[in-house]
Amino acid sequence: MSQNRSAAVMQQRHEALDSLDDFPTPPWATRALCEQLVARGHPLHLQHVWEPACNRLHMVRPLGEYFDRVHATDVHDYGDPRQDGVIDFLIDWGADAPDVDWVITNPPFRLAADFIRHALRFARVGVAVFVRSAFVEGQGRYVELFRDRPEAIVMPFVERVALWKGVLLDPDIKVWRDGRESNPTSATAYSWLVWTHGSEVSEHCRIAPCRQRLTRPGDYPPVPDHLKAPEGSLL
Repeated sequence: MSQNRSAAVMQQRHEALDSLDDFPTPPWATRALCEQLVARGHPLHLQHVWEPACNRLHMVRPLGEYFDRVHATDVHDYGDPRQDGVIDFLIDWGADAPDVDWVITNPPFRLAADFIRHALRFARVGVAVFVRSAFVEGQGRYVELFRDRPEAIVMPFVERVALWKGVLLDPDIKVWRDGRESNPTSATAYSWLVWTHGSEVSEHCRIAPCRQRLTRPGDYPPVPDHLKAPEGSLL
């Protein structure tokens, strides 16, 4: 995308890091989605995808294993040169929107419905969002989204996907929190919701346990110092 296109440049908005809904997505969870799409006959290796809430590229990297091209943007600059732009996805893009087949993202929860509706305007094939499973509930979201644009596929994870604010943690590596050592986990259930243009049938497909199979070397950064056990602690 050109750096000087007027609509995109004039409407870009930089966001303070502490105001972001910063919950990085484990790479294995993105691979699980891609495998489901490939199994349904989608030729991802020939297609382009846009990740508009790319964060520290934890979703972008596994998407790059399946797609021909990944366009990565975010409202915040995370300092990685592989991020294609620092811009608010919800602007009026006009003719400046990237030419993509899919939009796939973990959107800010409070803006997820807006992200989905906006993404459906640009993605030629479909849209997939990683959300709390409870996102499908609620009268407000039903009226503003699901009533008129129901999802094509609901993919809840059978095993828990561990998301922590501001940091990507390997659930097999213990961290120090609240005075004790434990493995990262989550009480929150997550799902992929998928919309595809032209689909008139809604499918419910559980994602069977696959974390161990879909985890790759280098997926997780080192445990940050503030989550390491203090020296002299009894482990």
